[in-house]
Amino acid sequence: PVSFHCPAVSARQTDYAPYFYDNGPSSTNGNMALFSISEDTEVGTQLYILNGTDPEGDAVWFGLTFEKGTREYLRVDPKSGNITLIQELDREVSVTYWAIVVETIRVFVTDANDEQPEFQNLPFTVDVPEDTAAGSSIYRVQAEDKDMGSGGSVNYYLLVDHVHSPGFTMDGHSGVLRIKPGETLDYETTATHFVIVVAKDGGGQYKGKHQVLTSTATITINVLDAQDTPPAFVGTPYFGYVYEVSLPGSEISTVFAKDGDEGNPNPIHYSITNGSEGVFTINSTSGCISLTAYPVTLRNELYEIQVKVISLSSSVHMFYLVDLNNHPPTFYGENGPQSQFEVTMYEHPPEGEILRGLKITVNDSDQGANAKFKLRLVGPGRVLRVVPQTVLNEAQVTVIVEDSAAIDYEKGKSLTYKLLAVEIDTPERFSATADIVIHLLDTNDNTPRFTSEYYIARIPENSPGGSNIVSVTANDPDSGLWGEVKYSIYGSRYDLFLIHPSSGIIYTQAWAILDAEVKSKYNFYVKAEDTEGKYSLAEVFVTVLDINDHAPEFDDSLVERTMVIGAPVKVEAIDADAGSPNNIIEYSIMQAEPDNIFDINAETGEIKLKSYIKSMEIVQNITKQKDCRWSLVVQARDRGSPSFSTTAVVNIDITEATQINGPMADFLLQSRDNPMKALGMVAGVIGILVGVTVLISTATFLRNTKSNRIMPARRIVIRRRPPRDRKPWTFNVPFRGSGNDSSNKFIVGDQEAGSVNVNLNNKGGPRCSRSKPKPTPPRAPCLPPPSCPPPSSNPRPSERPRHWAAVPTVSGGLTCTGSRSSSQSREINISSDTSRIPVSSALVSELKMRLEQKIIESNSSYY
Repeated sequence: PVSFHCPAVSARQTDYAPYFYDNGPSSTNGNMALFSISEDTEVGTQLYILNGTDPEGDAVWFGLTFEKGTREYLRVDPKSGNITLIQELDREVSVTYWAIVVETIRVFVTDANDEQPEFQNLPFTVDVPEDTAAGSSIYRVQAEDKDMGSGGSVNYYLLVDHVHSPGFTMDGHSGVLRIKPGETLDYETTATHFVIVVAKDGGGQYKGKHQVLTSTATITINVLDAQDTPPAFVGTPYFGYVYEVSLPGSEISTVFAKDGDEGNPNPIHYSITNGSEGVFTINSTSGCISLTAYPVTLRNELYEIQVKVISLSSSVHMFYLVDLNNHPPTFYGENGPQSQFEVTMYEHPPEGEILRGLKITVNDSDQGANAKFKLRLVGPGRVLRVVPQTVLNEAQVTVIVEDSAAIDYEKGKSLTYKLLAVEIDTPERFSATADIVIHLLDTNDNTPRFTSEYYIARIPENSPGGSNIVSVTANDPDSGLWGEVKYSIYGSRYDLFLIHPSSGIIYTQAWAILDAEVKSKYNFYVKAEDTEGKYSLAEVFVTVLDINDHAPEFDDSLVERTMVIGAPVKVEAIDADAGSPNNIIEYSIMQAEPDNIFDINAETGEIKLKSYIKSMEIVQNITKQKDCRWSLVVQARDRGSPSFSTTAVVNIDITEATQINGPMADFLLQSRDNPMKALGMVAGVIGILVGVTVLISTATFLRNTKSNRIMPARRIVIRRRPPRDRKPWTFNVPFRGSGNDSSNKFIVGDQEAGSVNVNLNNKGGPRCSRSKPKPTPPRAPCLPPPSCPPPSSNPRPSERPRHWAAVPTVSGGLTCTGSRSSSQSREINISSDTSRIPVSSALVSELKMRLEQKIIESNSSYY
């Protein structure tokens, strides 16, 4: 309500209520008794001004109240009376809004064109036979617009597309779709047409502007095949053969023909019109040509048979009855109409399998389009599908498996679907439903699975036999015996452990003794297996926890040590426990004589003298014993709980280090308690010396080898005597004598005793070998007479006189190391026509010089 408020005046005897001015229905001020507003008015717009007065002339205030539970769309200023819109209006939701000022007022909301046409009964699908006459009505669309007046009127037209909808037209007022006059449908050319229809309203004002709203929809036109195309043979020509061993009734060949109307083909009938001569026949349904006589009775070698095929059309009657759609689709079972069908089957049937336990027939007793309906399964998607999906009059319903994995007994022991049949092209859209309940039977399709891929267990090493370690669990969701799991164990060192075959509890053998010091880690596998042998594995890791069951032990109960002043001595104990802190040892001195002389490192066991004891004099002042032999009791304690300890008596002889200067002395002093360190140092020094020696020897060998090398001549020509004149030219020079006497190095032997080859390149002395007679070597220069000057004043080779007396001669030849032919070798053949003539050192030197000179000249002559 809109109310007035006046202040109280006590001096007056009467007080009259204020009242509104009534300025008429078209006024924008007054009592707002009859007011209208457009639904597209913007929020915040000032709509009206309330106007009134008080008879006594007092000031008035205005108020506005709505019915309880309704939304407030208006607000009034209490002083000025201005009414403002605070919520958007929608005429399609409410045409009138009520408010109370003093008396009830009504605000009318006028329409604005804000709603577009909406098509009804989408989607639009129509089936039209291809022989439907031109100009026939095939469908009617309908759209609604909630606006009023011209904004609510709807007109229809087709969105012209000469590719998709060339042969259709639509009535703009009724929305009836027709085939254009002069146009026909052809299933063989285009089986489906898509037509876009537009619904347009009459237009109207919206927020001060004129607008026209439209909507579009697609009409799917399925062209149904009609019997207007003759059948045709496929795979012509056909050939057949008759063999001598053929018998009457043998198949010779098969012909095949298809009806030209593929959308709704008719049955095909075959017949032989010519050429069979009574010895061939054809199956009218399959087209199989067979022999009717024995081959010996055939007169011709080649038969040409003409086969005729015809399409048996079922449209032979020309009488048409107009059917009324007065029968809905109905589902039938084996015993009549039925609304629920049940079947029992095993889970996970193969994909594509038919649910043969369902015997469902659907029927619509109407005729033509009134008996055409669609089948659809409503339930878990893409698990099953129904065939056929479109039915005319009657069909046997087939349900096929699409997703085998979804049909799972473990997910649900039954599946329920709704089978829905809905008419397609009738205004009534009659329908029927039936429930399909599928009861599932379990199969052993699951493998036992452990709850974890591995299990970790810990057990103290002093645990008695038969102690529980860990429990493993495997689940098999199958039912019955298939879901029962049997556990077993195997792997490395699994013989120490057992597993309960039903509960999965792993425990130690009754005789098993676990010792962390012997082996602290075990791993093995557990197997979960069902009754059909399906299994899975998990790995178990067992850690044997160490407990403090060993006390530290010294090497000897009585330890002898010699201590040099300034250097520590070390005692060591070993704890046989497997891990820390049980095998961590701390050392301490329990008793010493004299007392307070030694310190010990609690971690390493190194014993040192107190820092103030730096010489033997101090030691002798401390004790009266002259031998400086002190005893102390050392304790080794582990850190386990409970802790174990052991003690040892250590006898220490105190001595003073010999004063040895230099780094070597420091090194030996530091390594006296570590002899392996000193031994390693000595081995390293020896290794360096050996390496240097080998390097020097190798360099010397390479230098000597290079200086003693004689380069071979490129070519050596040896002239030989004729075979008849050839005689052996060899002599024997045995080695005799020793020492530095050069005259004793060569003794000429008997000429007939053989030959001696002396290789002057051999550092180790001459190499002697027996050889066969050699061809005549080049002539060597004569030896000088005994009165020749000493080697230091030898004349040049060209000035030396030639003497061909009976003196030893030397012939030279060049040889290459590793040569392949004896003809390329260099040898010094020393021969003599005399025997046992001593050769002086001067003669040998002169002989050697002449030999070298001859070699040089020979080489230069052949290059």
